[in-house]
Amino acid sequence: MLPADWCLTEDVDDFLARAGDFLRSRPGPHVMALTWAERVRTRGADAFGTIGAPVFGVLERAGEVHATFHRLPPRALCPTPLTPEQADALAVRLAAFGHSLPSVGADHDTATAFAGAWQRHTGATPTMRGTRLRLYRLGTLTPPEPMPAGRSRFLGEQDLDEAVYWCGEFAEAVGEDVTVDAGSWAGTRYADKRYVLWETPDGTAVSVAGMNPLIGGQIQVDVVYTPAPLRGRGYAAAVTAEVSRAALAAGAQDVVLFADRSNPASNALYRRLGYRTLADWSTYDLA
Repeated sequence: MLPADWCLTEDVDDFLARAGDFLRSRPGPHVMALTWAERVRTRGADAFGTIGAPVFGVLERAGEVHATFHRLPPRALCPTPLTPEQADALAVRLAAFGHSLPSVGADHDTATAFAGAWQRHTGATPTMRGTRLRLYRLGTLTPPEPMPAGRSRFLGEQDLDEAVYWCGEFAEAVGEDVTVDAGSWAGTRYADKRYVLWETPDGTAVSVAGMNPLIGGQIQVDVVYTPAPLRGRGYAAAVTAEVSRAALAAGAQDVVLFADRSNPASNALYRRLGYRTLADWSTYDLA
């Protein structure tokens, strides 16, 4: 496949006009492309600390879209699933235009194929990051039985301080390099989510879960966190069941989430709730 088949643009509206139907045809594997294109479209790339213009790519042949990628510098290159030949063609195209890539993140086979192609064409030495994710899609929701004592409560606009606190705790726990406070909130990926807390009978908040807006008929559950001293009591299962139920009630045909593959407890929890493996996800640094 010729490198010229990859069409690059900095215009998110042009990107979605070309590739929107393709992305919505398989919303699960395309979750990152759908999410970030919508964020850029509605909030602008500047809202996320982008250095320079975002770059979107569409692989077309005879008017048919086969794959896409997006990148918000200095973040990673994020392609949709690619064959080895498509990954090689993308590496050729980006290298020819002098793109400098810090990393690539995608489903494992795609990330591995692109990292190898980038090494062949640029001499870079790819290194897989230790944290590897698993993408799950909800089948039939099976809430825990019994539920822990307490109730769920959705946060509203008046609860910004609570949302900032919980997302800051989550970001620190997962090692995310971001400042989450009232001043930086609008520029974080956390600002466009809806959050639900699980509270004990006395009103103490003990666990949080968030969900992204409905995009392409799909909602991603993103941010599930229970403080370490409170784990093992069923709070995470309860709050995840509640946010999953809310996603379905909001009209989602598909509900997806990512889990750290190295955490057996959370992976087992999601499977008990009815989530099924969709893909493994990897990131390579491209030194």
